Amino acid sequence: MKIETLSWSNRSGWSAPLPSAMDGEGTLVLLFGASELADSPGPLREVRQAFPRSPIVGCSTSGEIFGAKVGDGGISLAVARFEGTSLAVAGANVRAAADSRGAGAELARRLLRPDLRGVFLLSDGLRVNGSELIRGVNSVLPEPVAVTGGLAGDGDRFRRTWVLEGGEPRDESLFGVGFYGDRIVIGHGSNGGWDRFGPERLVTRSEGNVLFELDGRPALDLYKAYLGERATGLPATALLFPLALRADATQGKSLVRTILAVDEGARSLTFAGDVPQGSLAQLMHANFDRLVDGAEGAASMARRRCEAGRPILAIAVSCVGRRLVLGERTEEELEAVGEALPPHARVVGFYSYGEISPFASGRSDLHNQTMTLTTLQERG
Repeated sequence: MKIETLSWSNRSGWSAPLPSAMDGEGTLVLLFGASELADSPGPLREVRQAFPRSPIVGCSTSGEIFGAKVGDGGISLAVARFEGTSLAVAGANVRAAADSRGAGAELARRLLRPDLRGVFLLSDGLRVNGSELIRGVNSVLPEPVAVTGGLAGDGDRFRRTWVLEGGEPRDESLFGVGFYGDRIVIGHGSNGGWDRFGPERLVTRSEGNVLFELDGRPALDLYKAYLGERATGLPATALLFPLALRADATQGKSLVRTILAVDEGARSLTFAGDVPQGSLAQLMHANFDRLVDGAEGAASMARRRCEAGRPILAIAVSCVGRRLVLGERTEEELEAVGEALPPHARVVGFYSYGEISPFASGRSDLHNQTMTLTTLQERG
């Protein structure tokens, strides 16, 4: 396996020449770029021209991760040529949240083969219900298949996102790359670092990923009461205060949910994933050191499957909410990831509207406000 990583900025162009000699059906090109590249696609065109035979997978971001650096308005690119792993790319349309489960199942069916070992999945970040998307994928793929990835971002604007289809930016879509054969080694890890506060409240009315009532009160009113002056900045300021959800009081496992939109008329909140009626919800806020420690923990989890001495591509997907909270300290979580991974690992990725990964093992879930790592390696 051979790996090259590059970055692009409008000011300085590509950090190195595009390694077009690596082009081929066994080469994966991963591209994470600013949403405005859909209007100025020159760099995307250059990548397509350099790798006409390679599967190209990517999405828009809320910040591009390149090593221990995060940028805006540019591209983070990885080119990985596999020696004994087959690749396949499939997509599906997701024009509304109601399409999510069917789109996930359709994509999974297109990728399913007996030798499928893992899927890296990228989706439109605004129209999708990420929980339903993953349920659709899980309904088709057997449990040993590792499914990781994320939802495309658009900074803190929430206006448009895209994923790449044949190197072209497309909205209302999702795409995944399948990895086949016994030589591929896929690691993953996901961790948060947020603190809970306030009482745990019962979800008394919800429909899918739309929350209407908590403890019988309009969800938006209750949320605004907690945010105070920050409520004027919704939905972006909601990234600073996600919800922790658990099925009931007996469950130790909880998922984190981030708000994507508010409806003043219905007094409701729309989340990136499901908020089931009858579940328990509690507000969360940031602890800087714990966020950085959470990123390190995710990388440590992913490292467990890495084999010494062989090239490693690490794909980091972190939530835009973490970036907004960390601010100028954002690169500290990326530095923590680099320190926890083997020193020769090459890291690219993006800040997202949702992260896809198992907790530690088993089925994948949609996460919010986590750092999620996927490592790719080949056995000898």
